[in-house]
Amino acid sequence: MIDATLSRRTLLRTGLGGAAAVALGAPAVHAAPRDVKISMQRSSVLFTVLKVKGTLAERLAPLGFTPSWHLFTSVIEPMTAGAVDIHADVADAVPIFTQSAKAPLTFYARERGAPAAEAIIVPADSPIRTIADLKGRTVGVAPGSGSHYVLAAALKRAGLSFSDIKPAYLQAPEGAAAFERGSLDAWSIWDPFLAFAEAKRPVRVIADATGLTSYHRYYLVNDSFVAAQPEVVATIYRALVEAGAWMRANPAEAVALLAPIWGDLPPPVVAAANSRRTYAVEPVERAQLGEQQAIADVFYEARLIPRRIDATAVPIWQAPVGRG
Repeated sequence: MIDATLSRRTLLRTGLGGAAAVALGAPAVHAAPRDVKISMQRSSVLFTVLKVKGTLAERLAPLGFTPSWHLFTSVIEPMTAGAVDIHADVADAVPIFTQSAKAPLTFYARERGAPAAEAIIVPADSPIRTIADLKGRTVGVAPGSGSHYVLAAALKRAGLSFSDIKPAYLQAPEGAAAFERGSLDAWSIWDPFLAFAEAKRPVRVIADATGLTSYHRYYLVNDSFVAAQPEVVATIYRALVEAGAWMRANPAEAVALLAPIWGDLPPPVVAAANSRRTYAVEPVERAQLGEQQAIADVFYEARLIPRRIDATAVPIWQAPVGRG
């Protein structure tokens, strides 16, 4: 289990300088290995695999580094604060907010699209059948998340805006509790929280990301870290590619690994969440970032970011040819 959560107060107080209090790195192989600070979420499946199996610690040891794992509910603050070196996969919408905040971040990998892995759901007995029916309703969504974009884009497609609904801005765990107790009419959410909700009570999907976004998940690294330690980033990239291949080739073992980490969920629930993700890690190509621009434009029109941005004008790092 990941057992280190850094609050905003902790970040500001320590700047992660007191990393010993929260570091979860593997036992040192070298006399004084340097920490690679890695941010994660519950949905950071491939880094979870690398942590639990010890693979990344083994790969980084010869380079004189050890992974230090940090679990966050919301990753935007640590990403913009420069508090960690490597950022696990985030939804396509997240880099729009970090770019808008001028965070010094470089794209180093992405997962292929998985639009069914985020959806807008309602209780199965709800009278809400379509996005248009959300008018005047309370809809939960995590601010700055990929599901934030899905909701914005779905509303726009239905001729509505955020002013037509009652948005309840809740991080995913709080949203899960609110949806379960009936405080929300609808919830825009992603896996594995989507699978959690489906396991708790009968739900109906009124829209997923299909036709709105491909839902690529992006991996980012601090500019200064990739400039100073490109071989570490290359090693992490290769490990992610292999972890994704392992997930696809060993679905039953993957479920067994993740179930206890996700709160001892029933295996079918974990399998459902995994089935909606591709886990196929690939390089980021600038020519493929047009969808990111569409997300940025919708966010600007909805006044979710303060200025227009060129979402394709971002630093991109790629693993050396033949080694990724």
